[in-house]
Amino acid sequence: MSTKFEQAIALIDEKNAQDLNREIENGTSMPKELLYSQRMTDCLLDYMPTASEALQIAVRAQHICRWEIPRKDYPMTKPGYMNWRNDLKKMHANITAEILESVGYDAEFIDRVKFIISKKSFKKDPDSQTLEDVVCLVFLQFYFEDFAKKHDTDKLIDIVQKTWNKMSDAAHKKAMTLPYSESSLNLIKQALA
Repeated sequence: MSTKFEQAIALIDEKNAQDLNREIENGTSMPKELLYSQRMTDCLLDYMPTASEALQIAVRAQHICRWEIPRKDYPMTKPGYMNWRNDLKKMHANITAEILESVGYDAEFIDRVKFIISKKSFKKDPDSQTLEDVVCLVFLQFYFEDFAKKHDTDKLIDIVQKTWNKMSDAAHKKAMTLPYSESSLNLIKQALA
């Protein structure tokens, strides 16, 4: 019989496996958010092997069912972007809470996971900061290269600087060990100069 934790992870994965958006990983087409959540977990366990159960669940569920609230449904403005992000966080937290309740977690644990997912106090709360660190590390390792192909240098420098400002010192050190292309590494160094 599986533990509550294993059941919760399986249910999060089941939800994310419903994503019709696909990405190729090692020659295999996968649901985009399922792949993202697995990358998040792998990164967390590499970065912080002693992560709490609540943090591991929050990391796995950070983008749960993200496709259900498309960016295109909001104005293409900064306030529109912020409203979209806030609505996503609420949805991710609520879906995760339903899963955790269904497998028998208590209200205190569920509230903790929802708090971490919300990232409201990520500079003050260690678990929330670690979630933000993992988000940034996964972006830099797996998504920055494609992102860089679509934007000009000034925009990329701004994005790297904003990403860097969200990260802890430990994440900065980890980020500099990631396998970048020469062009990406040069851009990152330029942004940090």
